[in-house]
Amino acid sequence: MKLLDALVEQRIAAAAARGDFDDLPGAGSPQQLDDDLLVPEEVRVANRILKNAGFVPPAVEQLRALRDLEAEIARAGDKTAQCRLRARVLALDMALESLRGGPMVVPHEYRQRISERISERVDDQRVRPAGAQ
Repeated sequence: MKLLDALVEQRIAAAAARGDFDDLPGAGSPQQLDDDLLVPEEVRVANRILKNAGFVPPAVEQLRALRDLEAEIARAGDKTAQCRLRARVLALDMALESLRGGPMVVPHEYRQRISERISERVDDQRVRPAGAQ
């Protein structure tokens, strides 16, 4: 994946050096960075009022929680605590999936890492005596 990203960046830089982007519509003028362009206008006003009042959609709250959990996992030194946090990450991922209305496309490498970690946890549970944490 990194190779593909590097190739794309290289081609973009080459096109910019040739001046391929100079004649694009809106070149030299400020971009309108309104993130609500695909939202109907009658809903846009309500969304902006809610946003200004500090309310955010559930998906945004869950994405923030995921970011916080990832940071917590990085700080956690105990493997048991990390497993618990990873279980919460998976639960939040599933909740986000339901908000999207369908399954999330998960890259094969990520699915494999999840599978390996779950296997490690199962192995740890087998090695640990019953009642021990």
